[in-house]
Amino acid sequence: MDNLFGELRLGHLRLAPLGARRRTKVTASQAAAEYTGRWGWTVATGEPATGTPDTGAAAPTRCPCGSRCCAAPGLHPVPGTADRAGATGAEGSVLFPTGRAFDVLDVPEPAGLQALVRLERMGTQVGPVLAPPTGRLQFLVAAGTARRLPDLLYRMGWDDAALDLACHGEGSYVAAPPTVLGGLGPVRWLRRPTRDNAGCPPEARLLLGTLAYACHRSRERTAEPAWIAS
Repeated sequence: MDNLFGELRLGHLRLAPLGARRRTKVTASQAAAEYTGRWGWTVATGEPATGTPDTGAAAPTRCPCGSRCCAAPGLHPVPGTADRAGATGAEGSVLFPTGRAFDVLDVPEPAGLQALVRLERMGTQVGPVLAPPTGRLQFLVAAGTARRLPDLLYRMGWDDAALDLACHGEGSYVAAPPTVLGGLGPVRWLRRPTRDNAGCPPEARLLLGTLAYACHRSRERTAEPAWIAS
């Protein structure tokens, strides 16, 4: 498994490491210390993911919380169960409780990649981006976005569109590198946190229009007959 700050390639996007690449495997405890000590983020650590993925390579694992869009399947505390956050070893999980330092916009990987390219070409400052092994991309944005999302989509004219776009806010968790989601693979960074964006993730309105459009176009292409799409 690649280490926490190793190189990640997704399509034509390439994430190069800063400085010399670490050769040692980063443990969950080391990663948690990095996130809290360097970036000031709240984290929870727990056991490895052991859930069985749904059928389909990009399908999410089933989670007892019941959320179809759960971003930390089988890893986070759920009502009526014991809190699994605590010290863990190399194969444990690291979780970000959303709604504190940031919320997370969650979109399909193809749409997310298209939006990321467009945003960066326009000079938009994109914050950290997570790449879980579930066929999704997760954009870290300002806390409170989940609560305001319906109004933001309404103001942008996307409230009536059937978008595969979710937002994880207060009460939710997302899995962080180097967590391995059972049966799928490790969570990685597509865009890592930096001193400029870790403490001040971008306002969702700066990214949301482009992400919504990419999700809409991706859905349209999927719905097109094969002879048109080709």
